[in-house]
Amino acid sequence: MKLLVVDDDQGLRQSLSLLLSSEGYDVTAEGVPERALELSAATAFDVILCDVRMPGMDGLEFLRRYRGAGGSALVIVMSAYGGEDAAIAAMKEGAYDYIPKPFRADEVVLVLKKAAERERLRVRVASLEAELARWEDRSVVADSAAMRRVMTLATQVAAYATTVLLTGESGSGKEVVARAIHRMSPRRDERFVAVNCGAIPENLLESELFGHVRGAFTGASADRVGLFEEANGSTLLLDEIGELSPALQVKLLRVLQESEIRRVGDTRARKVDVRVIAATARDLDAEVAGGGFRDDLFYRLNVVHIHLPPLRERTDDLPGLVAALLEKARKRSGRDVRLAPDVLAAITGRDWPGNVRQLENAIERAAVLSADGTIRAEAFDDRKPVKATDTPTKLSDAVSQSERGAIERALSTVGGNRSEAARLLGVSLRSLFYKMKRLGL
Repeated sequence: MKLLVVDDDQGLRQSLSLLLSSEGYDVTAEGVPERALELSAATAFDVILCDVRMPGMDGLEFLRRYRGAGGSALVIVMSAYGGEDAAIAAMKEGAYDYIPKPFRADEVVLVLKKAAERERLRVRVASLEAELARWEDRSVVADSAAMRRVMTLATQVAAYATTVLLTGESGSGKEVVARAIHRMSPRRDERFVAVNCGAIPENLLESELFGHVRGAFTGASADRVGLFEEANGSTLLLDEIGELSPALQVKLLRVLQESEIRRVGDTRARKVDVRVIAATARDLDAEVAGGGFRDDLFYRLNVVHIHLPPLRERTDDLPGLVAALLEKARKRSGRDVRLAPDVLAAITGRDWPGNVRQLENAIERAAVLSADGTIRAEAFDDRKPVKATDTPTKLSDAVSQSERGAIERALSTVGGNRSEAARLLGVSLRSLFYKMKRLGL
């Protein structure tokens, strides 16, 4: 830690310099406040120990001018005069602490250790705030330990142009994480480009990726820019990378190695600066072992591997996911829908083999089919498909009647004791109160 001692007393400067140097601090001492200001402008000190009473410029004026020049070090003032009034005046000017003279050596060391801990915490908080700011749109819910690990790695790799391979089951959120990496990267101001390699016929995918020139094939009536050129200076997500044909795997490998593409039918290579993120639900290790995927391309893609856990392994994320997806469903359906108290338990108790995508579709479906704007647990029982002859209002009435009867019987059994009735019904007391209010009981 770099310290600046500002005091017109030469003996005190020397004693403090010896004491604090022996404690491991890098100490600079200056007796003239004007020269101390010049030193502080040229050197980034962590802490400044400054006397209040000095000829020419007192400590408070030094503090005002130091802060006015943008100085950010912690300033600790020292004085034998003024007592509490001097301390309050110094704090108002931005001092961190005040040490009355005379002081013992251990007092100074203790105050400096507290200052160092405060600075360590400040840096840590600033780091966490910066990390949270990157996630402020909540596009990635990372309340579970598994997803926090995913996003910590994503945050670390985002600053670099390193190729990333995202793996995980279908619907687990690979594209969402890819977009988050892009937003956290220096390329964030450029448009994120994504392509599903399994959704485009093989004979068209090469042109889609690399572009073509006029006359390259029947129907090529004009030059066309491919996605690699479109993503120049930005990020390109190659989703379902395991679907690439062997021929395209060779061409993609060359692009990654040489950072250049060649449009279909062209003889000229074009340089591109593209950060590639690949994603797949396949086991590429097994594909390589079986000869279905080139090992050299796999190694080139697998520089940083991030595996997304399935939803069944990140149940701590469900409350945040449900809230985010419900808000999305509200916007898509144009309805102010809400959740019944027992919905989260019903959602948590299911397997969701389709992961977040399946959950999103289920919530949107429930939002659309809700008769009174309340999504209830039975909306997620997909074993009972909705028939055209069914009317949600009648189903809602039937459910309400069933709930009313069950609550009335439970209350009757326990003599009106609501806590005991909630226990018999297997719901929380708060949930019981909510149901009774809704049913007019």
